Amino acid sequence: MLLYYCHERSDMKYLPVVLLLLRVGILVAGCMFVQGGIITAAPTQTPQTTAITPAPQPSFALGGHYLTRSLTFQSESQVDSESVRVDNPSWGIEFTVLALNENLQYCWFEMIVTNMDTGHSEIYGYGRDNGYELHRLIPMYSTGLYSIVMKGNRVKVDVDITKREP
Repeated sequence: MLLYYCHERSDMKYLPVVLLLLRVGILVAGCMFVQGGIITAAPTQTPQTTAITPAPQPSFALGGHYLTRSLTFQSESQVDSESVRVDNPSWGIEFTVLALNENLQYCWFEMIVTNMDTGHSEIYGYGRDNGYELHRLIPMYSTGLYSIVMKGNRVKVDVDITKREP
């Protein structure tokens, strides 16, 4: 019928373009494949399920405590600071967060750990840019005097700074 229409109207020069557009439309629709000039039905694919595995978290046993604190932050202006002298290069930080508000966008915690000997700082936390892991174990590797500045909003946090057991 398409050929008849084009022939009668003497628009045969548009026939290849029309056929190409028709073929592209079929391919885009995903319902047919063109193989060697023959249109065949699309092969069926079996769906593959991929398990999402979380990134492995560090695991270590806790030893002697340098600092143990339970803190509650009700507003963004609350700040708690501690100084800790670490005498063992194998130590770590553990914290557990309990959100105090149903709307998690308002709940966050941040811990700035600064080695006072070198001036190097790292930031760990919960919420905002730090992810939403409620429990974290962070291995540390350098001795020295450390400044720990903790702040947050609408969270209760249990913090342990301890030696790591092998």
